[in-house]
This record gives sequence, structure tokens and C-alpha cells, in this order.
Amino acid sequence: MTAGTTFGDFEKIDIRVGIVLEASPFPEGKHSTHILMIDFGPVLGEKKSLAKLAPNYTTDELVGKQVICVVNFPPRQIGKHLLEVLTLGVPDEQGNVVLLRPDHGVPVGGRLS
Repeated sequence: MTAGTTFGDFEKIDIRVGIVLEASPFPEGKHSTHILMIDFGPVLGEKKSLAKLAPNYTTDELVGKQVICVVNFPPRQIGKHLLEVLTLGVPDEQGNVVLLRPDHGVPVGGRLS
């Protein structure tokens, strides 16, 4: 962590597992390439995310994948879309995003601990 960040700060971030229900292209997005509808289970329900996932992922291969997201940031308007959660990923050697995902199936809505 960077200087000045405490473990208490980290504990405030609600990071959960969801499953992608729908994925569609977002060609008008300046920094995003996909619109995702992600299910976080009965407590949080379905939420929208925008993510820059091309060229590593197609819309078809995203559906059904578990993803890890920050679910307690304030909503953010991106064009005509309201971003409700932040889908997490890291850049590969070419700078393209690779999703953070559980190695094994885990319950939808599970919180990072």
C-alpha cells in the first residue's frame, strides 16, 4: 500500500464476488469497451459496470464468469450509463486488462476477507 494508507482504510472498501449476467459492447466509451450487468446475490442484487476489457475478452466469454468488484464507491455517470460498481483487473504486458477472479467457484456476493 502507498504511504498514508492504513489497514482501517482498506477495511472500508467493500469488495465482493459477482457473476456476469450480461455483457455488451460499449463502442462509444473513451476508456471502457464493455457494459456488464453483474449479479451479487439477493442482498446487493444486479449492478452495472463499465470496463476496458478488449482485446482480452469478448462479450460472449464474459457471461457466466465470476468477477471481483468494489461495490461501495458512489455511482458514477459515464455518458448515458450509470456505473454502480468497479470491476477489478490488472494490466498484462501489453497494458490490456486481465480480470481479477477467484480460482474456484465461490458464493455470489461473497465479501473479500
